[in-house]
Amino acid sequence: MADNDDIDRRFKALTSQIEREERRRTEKAWSHLPRYRRRRRRRIASFAALVLVVAAGLVAVYRPGWVAPVGEALSARFVEAPPKGYLGPVPEETAPVPVTPEPVSPFEGSPALGYAEGVKGLTSPEARATGGLSRSEVATALRRTRDMLAAAHLDRETLAGGRPTALVRLLPAQLREWFLRNLDDRKTKKGRLNTRYWVTSLAPKAAELATDVIKVNGRTKYASFREEGRTGVRITVNYLFVYAVRRPGQAGRSERVIVHSVGEVIAYRENGRLVVWPVRWNGGGVTGARCDVDDGFVHPYYDDSVPDKELSKATGAPVDPYEIDREPRDEECTLASRT
Repeated sequence: MADNDDIDRRFKALTSQIEREERRRTEKAWSHLPRYRRRRRRRIASFAALVLVVAAGLVAVYRPGWVAPVGEALSARFVEAPPKGYLGPVPEETAPVPVTPEPVSPFEGSPALGYAEGVKGLTSPEARATGGLSRSEVATALRRTRDMLAAAHLDRETLAGGRPTALVRLLPAQLREWFLRNLDDRKTKKGRLNTRYWVTSLAPKAAELATDVIKVNGRTKYASFREEGRTGVRITVNYLFVYAVRRPGQAGRSERVIVHSVGEVIAYRENGRLVVWPVRWNGGGVTGARCDVDDGFVHPYYDDSVPDKELSKATGAPVDPYEIDREPRDEECTLASRT
């Protein structure tokens, strides 16, 4: 029996020794692969994050001011490094978005909003040889007429109430003297005219342009003519010039003034030279201006202006000032449906 017990002890000892040697060999073989350690670090990190998130939720309720530092510390530990070569957000991504609304056009709500601006609205038909004039001469006459329209209604010095030099330079020499002699002449007599009416000039103490934009719409036509031994072309112009004006130095609300310029120019050859002569000029009237001031300047009628003495004399239905082909009336002051 003793021998059997001794054999059992030796067998257990041998078995235990084999297990210990096998365990050492196994541990040695796996020593360079710390999988457990890696896995455990991830789990600890995840658990720590979970604890912090939960804690942050509680802090947000009772100490709102503590949330940002905790969140920043947490994100700093786990944010990935930016890729190589990354320079940060470009200016377009960090620049503040402007919130100032775009200014409303002073022509908003009127047909003038869709009109061309300035000289772009002064259109001329294609020139052709007409009335004994060559194609080149007709083109010159059309260009001179266009320049006179621009000088009368778009020249800034003239608009500000200054001397209309731009138009004077374009007039024939014989007509130029008459124009200057009658400029700003308030002692009108039969057969005479204050030639300030040939141009658009805002009364200096009453108005100024509220914007550099002037809206223009209309047309130019021409046909041959024969009159008093002369032959050539008769050019007719029919244009609307729409201005946004305000009281000088006041940046408040602006008003619209509409000038209806209707005119007739004849072009003919005399002594071998081309003559371009305005026969009628700047008819059609002005809308948005006072009727009771007769000095050749445009005096806008504002919402708070004193009553117009001539307005009470106006008769007939109101006219639409944007209707370019409307029939003219004999009244000096006519009601308008809008400006």
